[in-house]
Amino acid sequence: MPQIGCIHARTLVDHFQTAEQIFKASIRDLERIEGIGTIRAKKIKGFAAFNDVEDEMLFINKYKIEPIFITSLNYPQRLLNCYDPPTILYYRGNANLNASRIVAIIGTRSLTDYGKQITEELVRELATEQAMIVSGLAFGVDGVAHKNCLKNNIATVGVLAHGLDTIYPAQHAGLAREMIKNNGGLLTEFGSNTKPDKHNFPSRNRIVAGMSDAVIVVESGIKGGSMVTAELANSYNRDVFAVPGKINDAKSAGCNYLIRNNKAILLAEVGQVAQTLGWTDVKKSLSRPKELFLHLNPDERLIVDLLNGMSHTSIDELNLKTGLSSSAVAAAILNLELQQVVKTLPGKMYCLY
Repeated sequence: MPQIGCIHARTLVDHFQTAEQIFKASIRDLERIEGIGTIRAKKIKGFAAFNDVEDEMLFINKYKIEPIFITSLNYPQRLLNCYDPPTILYYRGNANLNASRIVAIIGTRSLTDYGKQITEELVRELATEQAMIVSGLAFGVDGVAHKNCLKNNIATVGVLAHGLDTIYPAQHAGLAREMIKNNGGLLTEFGSNTKPDKHNFPSRNRIVAGMSDAVIVVESGIKGGSMVTAELANSYNRDVFAVPGKINDAKSAGCNYLIRNNKAILLAEVGQVAQTLGWTDVKKSLSRPKELFLHLNPDERLIVDLLNGMSHTSIDELNLKTGLSSSAVAAAILNLELQQVVKTLPGKMYCLY
């Protein structure tokens, strides 16, 4: 509906509970809703495209698509914690969209052999944790992630930037069918006859980020959809991991940027995701060699001494209590992570191993 986006729609649903009650409401009742006003109230009352709605319902029934309204129990509940959840989703598949463990694996369409290897290893590791993998069904990292989920018998969901009457890219039509057949699925907020236009992809990316516990960027240039998804995940307070690459490799420039600017956790080993998210029982080492601490510089020693008396703390608190600049703290934390002295916890918190 013109001028009624997902944020306004959620406001209306929260107030009226059902779509039926929204359409039954008077202009006066509608315009009193915060953010709606007279113009949007008139758009709602003037809506007359119910024939299009009937056509969409016929399409849904014909192809056994599940429409999931924002109030449905089947709606991906993690999305409700985002400020802009889709009002309705269209779903084909059997995967549980509210699985206890969901991770997004994303990256460039033209991945390197190294990126392919890392993606394969990540999927194998996450399969042991019984996590569901979400991605965008694109070429490159997305496709490798989905294909390896099938190899490892792990549920995977592709989030689309178009309607379910087509598959983009067309070369992944067979992959999409196999995903549905093997307890995975396809998910989109776009109705039938919606083409994969450029402006649809950022909307798709927010679903990938919002429905996941964490987002892993395997390889990415400094610009592109993966960077948009990572930024969205940060805005939703999701953990973001990035695989570091060579400093002169354009396909790792985005990952290196995210790590350097504290927008992603440096992914040093595939098991780190499960540890950070608290999925594995990681026992603290009680016999860490004391010689390790002899190699700490003054900034690192200061942070270790501070963390030694705390269960965990945030980077902001470290900045405040150490008196160091934010860049100095970030650099020290990075080195301590690489030496496995400090580990990152969910919510951008830090503690000693």
